[in-house]
Amino acid sequence: MRRLVLQTQITLDGFMAGPEGAMDWMTFPWTDDIGAYVNGIMEPVDTIVLGRHLAEGFIPHWAAEPADEPRESVDWMNRTPRVVVSRTLATSPWENATVVDSLDAVRALKEADGGDLIAYGGGELVRGLLAAGLVDDAHLFLNPTAIGRGMPVFPEGTSTRFRAVGSTTFACGITALHLQPAGD
Repeated sequence: MRRLVLQTQITLDGFMAGPEGAMDWMTFPWTDDIGAYVNGIMEPVDTIVLGRHLAEGFIPHWAAEPADEPRESVDWMNRTPRVVVSRTLATSPWENATVVDSLDAVRALKEADGGDLIAYGGGELVRGLLAAGLVDDAHLFLNPTAIGRGMPVFPEGTSTRFRAVGSTTFACGITALHLQPAGD
């Protein structure tokens, strides 16, 4: 069975976006040590899973081949197949992206042959994946910032126990928390 890896940035108070989806709290520039950590996460991955809202910015960003991103990251993001989870799209407007309409489709992807899947977000997708127990590894990039309110990472009204696999603090001040469901 393929593993589903979650990689997302969060605030100290557990939000992945501010009110109205604001991301202005992410002010810590990534350093080479984060790049190396992320490359390690990406190595076994052969499919990217995104929510529609994130896909609308994510896919065009990488397709534009941003000069401020490492060339190998740009190439990887553009050549790796993407699956967009959406209840509103019937077909994909993006190259190298397939639209699915449910978390059951993500579960089927996990059961198929292949490398790992990685989910970057958005918020509704992340909370859905966590609530459905589909996340095998979570890499939460903890930014030393609190924003008070916003889009929570974890689904309201649910309780999931995790075990800490490790933590890594980077030169820029961000700390990656590597967690796995405890599987009581």
